[in-house]
Amino acid sequence: MTPAAPAGEHLPRAEDFLLWPPSIQAYGYRIVDRLFATRPVLASGRARALPRGETLSLPQGGPSFEGFIDQNHTAGLLILHDGKVVCERYALGLREADRWSTMSTIKSMTAILVGAAVRDGAIASLDDPVPDYLAALRGSAYDRVTVRHLLTMSSGVGWTEVYDDPQSDVNRYSRSLANRVPGGVLQLMRGIPPGNEPGTQFRYNSGDSYLLGALVSAATGKRLADYLTEKVWHPFGMEFDAFYTLESEGGQEIGGSRAGMALRDFGRFGQFIAGDGVIDGRAVLPQDWVRDCATPAFAVTDPVHNAAGVFAYGYCWWLEPDGAMNAFGFAGQRLRISADRRLVMVILSAVPQPPYVSPGCPDTVAQTRALIGTIERSVG
Repeated sequence: MTPAAPAGEHLPRAEDFLLWPPSIQAYGYRIVDRLFATRPVLASGRARALPRGETLSLPQGGPSFEGFIDQNHTAGLLILHDGKVVCERYALGLREADRWSTMSTIKSMTAILVGAAVRDGAIASLDDPVPDYLAALRGSAYDRVTVRHLLTMSSGVGWTEVYDDPQSDVNRYSRSLANRVPGGVLQLMRGIPPGNEPGTQFRYNSGDSYLLGALVSAATGKRLADYLTEKVWHPFGMEFDAFYTLESEGGQEIGGSRAGMALRDFGRFGQFIAGDGVIDGRAVLPQDWVRDCATPAFAVTDPVHNAAGVFAYGYCWWLEPDGAMNAFGFAGQRLRISADRRLVMVILSAVPQPPYVSPGCPDTVAQTRALIGTIERSVG
């Protein structure tokens, strides 16, 4: 007798992570820890308070939070002013405790751990060659690449970061993660050919951020998730466990993409940066590390980032002319810190990607910039 057909759950294809259609994005970004190998970043169990301020009211006739969320595929919106929550909204099924994919915003957070490793003496100098810490890269295009080059996306290697090309390096990297191949990403990076002279040109490279995280692990002798737990997550009082994704079961954390954390903890991380990396009077980072992260290393000339108000790149942070720091991620993720205006803003999104962008899709970049301008005028 044929057995009865069992009920089953169908999950999105992890290997297509960067190619998902809009019908999958909002669901898939909430369950990244079910699709990839992960390692937890542990909360302390004593969440740092985020006081509630008065609800931020925007002028009538301009951008509104409701309109922005509805039009721009927004899952989470958090605004802190003077350390107080003045706007916190959830949509697309996101709940307070859900860990949404960080995408590439984790690059900027991993760069902060480089600073912690410098302060701890584990990284002697930003001008040390990368193979001094990652010996497996000796004899590759990374022989003359330094830690500073990784931080500023100027390694010079011939990496291709084209999200809608299945054969690009970034999608080969993504498939290696989905297939959980031990050592697969490092092997891929060893084979990337030379491009231009290291340190001479900005070229966005998610593989370099993987190497940056692996370098921190090698230098400190600690797993990257454990180091983030030790240096920031636990002492700063994050509310929920976060996670790094791994290249394979029990393997190296991915320092440059698809980690997961809850909306309010994104905001707390922004507050940590706005406070110069000091926790209860104790410095976690070298003196002026946040300032160095926010110092332009290269001009940014691509029209998409310029339209978003960004014109320079520092240590894995995108910089605005007025000093605001941004961590950007695929499909509309953004952590924005304006220390001068005492503002931290988090946007979690599922913005459709090519080939699913239609003429009717709103200009999310322009609408986000308009919303930021309205918020800044509203808080004074």
